[in-house]
Amino acid sequence: MSLHASAVDTLAGWVAPTPEQEALRERYLAHLAAHPDALAKACFPDHLTAGAIVASPDGRAVLLNHHRKADAWLAFGGHLEPGDASLAAGARRELVEESGLTSFDFDEEPLSLDEHAVEFCSSRGTVHHLDVRFLATADPGAAHATSEESLDVRWWSVDALPPTFDDMYVLIDAALARVRARRGGAQSSSTPGGGSSLAPAE
Repeated sequence: MSLHASAVDTLAGWVAPTPEQEALRERYLAHLAAHPDALAKACFPDHLTAGAIVASPDGRAVLLNHHRKADAWLAFGGHLEPGDASLAAGARRELVEESGLTSFDFDEEPLSLDEHAVEFCSSRGTVHHLDVRFLATADPGAAHATSEESLDVRWWSVDALPPTFDDMYVLIDAALARVRARRGGAQSSSTPGGGSSLAPAE
């Protein structure tokens, strides 16, 4: 199965948790139907990307990277490559490349979708990344490293997060909700596509 066909299959079978996420799912599928190169960086001005947020198994911390170009603390992710077999495979590859993690659990069911504008992706102008985000869990004691794309890679307590974009707090909320639900604990107070209960540390 081609990467394009795999992406269509993944998104067609994904049950969106909110109306906002469902609208994005339909947007992504329409883009895939209209563009054979929808997953390539060369597809301008919109293309699909994939990434992952890393949480600790107890849901108390997340691993973020201080992205060099964006100058912000973000989850891991980026452009898909021809050798990626699926959206999940691309997200896993990006995670390994950008975090240096070698020991982690990876959930191949999409966690959430997010569309955002990127000014530094193309010389032709503003690009919209149609991002498919996955969840990985890792022990905070696991070895990690900083790649050339980042200024730093660091674990953050969910009670003391750094300043970042609002969509990152929403993503972290979604990750913690899934982690805690699987542990049988209380779910986070927000869901993907909704408002976030998290905020940066003062």
